Amino acid sequence: MASAIVLKPVRPEPIPCKICGAPAPSYGTVDFNKSCDEPRAEKLPPLGIPVTFRRCISCGFLFTECFDEWTDRQFKEFIYNDDYIKLDPDYAERRPRSQARMIIDQFHRDRTILRMLDYGGGGGLLTRCLREVGFTAVQSFDPFTPEFSQPPNGRFDVITCFETMEHLTDPLAAICAMVGMLSDIGVVLFSTLLQPADLPKSGMSWWYIGPRNGHVSLFTPQALAIAWRRHGFTVSSFTEATHLAFRDR
Repeated sequence: MASAIVLKPVRPEPIPCKICGAPAPSYGTVDFNKSCDEPRAEKLPPLGIPVTFRRCISCGFLFTECFDEWTDRQFKEFIYNDDYIKLDPDYAERRPRSQARMIIDQFHRDRTILRMLDYGGGGGLLTRCLREVGFTAVQSFDPFTPEFSQPPNGRFDVITCFETMEHLTDPLAAICAMVGMLSDIGVVLFSTLLQPADLPKSGMSWWYIGPRNGHVSLFTPQALAIAWRRHGFTVSSFTEATHLAFRDR
């Protein structure tokens, strides 16, 4: 018998923002089955389970605490299950191959020197693609993939973290973990789509809000900057979705 979906109850009053601690009142509610609904993705019927998001009045961080008490088992059962590929058809092949091409373009010259880690690397395809072209010290870590679920040892010169930040119920803890894995000269190349400037206009209809995809933490540039600044890092954004975090010198 399948387990029931049980979410953390949402209090009516504001709670502290997960990034900066300022008040974060309720911003809006979507159905649990709301996914990113990209052109090739499957659209699910409403499940009738409301998921409330909050938005910080200071840094603009948009998040839900509804999944904060979930275990990895619950995430695997209700979100990262066999149906996930239907909601994100680029997850398994197309996206990691595209990301691998970007890494190769940027770092191929140093492929035998750099120690690299793909944090939140899913099935490890990006890592395999890099190894095939001569990257000699590349690893993958993802708590939801048994093969890569053990945190790696040592320090890394480059950590990639693609399409992962938006899935984190505790993004500050993940940032702290990545910082702890970096070498002294290390950088983090990551992707997560920033909130549009007109979010108040689109509200909860913004396509990137998708609890069924596991999208529970959605950043503004200010929220990203604050989160990384705690560890003495600066964030430079190449696009609205691709960013580099590096130590202040």
